[in-house]
Amino acid sequence: MSISDPPPPPGPPALQTEKRSGCLTALMAIAGIFMLLPGLCALLFGGVSVFEDGKIAADIAPLVILGLIVGIGGVAMIWAAIKGRKAPNRPGTGP
Repeated sequence: MSISDPPPPPGPPALQTEKRSGCLTALMAIAGIFMLLPGLCALLFGGVSVFEDGKIAADIAPLVILGLIVGIGGVAMIWAAIKGRKAPNRPGTGP
């Protein structure tokens, strides 16, 4: 390459990733912690029921399952708050 050669053309502009605000991350984490409470109650009541009767009583089984589902949702929300959001793939920007 000599001095008289033109400079190479500039590459594509860098994509700016939008960051989530810290307030939204904190709210997601707090909401996730509150969602863990029904899961903890479900484990507690389901465990007591199994310990006393050897099986989960039919009248509280749906509540235990619902509490566990809400608790799993809380774990997912906390994980999403900590992990953060990835930028969506745009056509033509992939490897």
